[in-house]
Amino acid sequence: MKYIAIGIRVLLTIAFVGAATAKLMGVDMMVQSFDVIGVGQWFRYLTALIELTGAVMLWVSTTRVLGALLLGGTMVGAIVAHFTVLGPSAVPATVLGLLAAAVIYLERKGPVNAKVTP
Repeated sequence: MKYIAIGIRVLLTIAFVGAATAKLMGVDMMVQSFDVIGVGQWFRYLTALIELTGAVMLWVSTTRVLGALLLGGTMVGAIVAHFTVLGPSAVPATVLGLLAAAVIYLERKGPVNAKVTP
C-alpha cells in the first residue's frame, strides 16, 4: 500500500506542478480559460500558488492530508467551472480530485509509511 500511495502522490505532483507552471508562465490556454471564468488573471496566479503549495504539502507527512484537501478543493472548483462556463470536459479535474481523495483515504490512520510500534 505504501508504494501505491507514493505513486499517487507522484502523479498528483507531476500534474499540479505542470498545471501551476503553465498558469504562472501565462500559457495562452490558461490565460483564456481564466478570462472566460471572468474573475480576473489574479485568480490564475492564486490557483497556481495553491496548486504548488498543495503539491509540496503532499510530501510532508504532517501536512499530507491538508495538501490533498487543497488540491481536491481546487478540483471541485475546476469541475464547477467546466460545467458552468468552460465546457467541454471535466474528466481530468475529476480524476485528479479522486486521486486527491485517495491520498486522504490512505492517510486516514496516519502516514502510510509510518512505523507501527506495539
